[in-house]
Amino acid sequence: MADDKQTELRVDRWLWFTRFYKTRTLAAKAVAGGHVRINGERARPGQRVSRGDRVDLVRDRLPYALEVRALPLRRGPASAARECFAEPPESILRRQSLRDALRSDRLQMPRTEGRPDKRTRRRLRQRNRGD
Repeated sequence: MADDKQTELRVDRWLWFTRFYKTRTLAAKAVAGGHVRINGERARPGQRVSRGDRVDLVRDRLPYALEVRALPLRRGPASAARECFAEPPESILRRQSLRDALRSDRLQMPRTEGRPDKRTRRRLRQRNRGD
């Protein structure tokens, strides 16, 4: 799983190895876009993480607060990836409540049968503005 000799790993590689992003390019874009913080500071794609570092991440509008536990050698199975970080229960609860709020917002949006045409979209916009 992890190499004892390895003390640091690029943050974009760590995020990809631990399966937070499907590709390393997506991980690097998230880091460059300001969605990742290491120990409270905004991260750069080439910045290194080591054991004990705190990584704060926002993915799909949901926050993650992680502690780096291990540095994987490769992108392995999800079960091995979960062993490379720890997340406090408060962070999990906060993310779950945000997820529930986003779901309830989506359920309150007006729906149409099938794909709306130009006329239907116009009516939906008027209904949302209260016209």
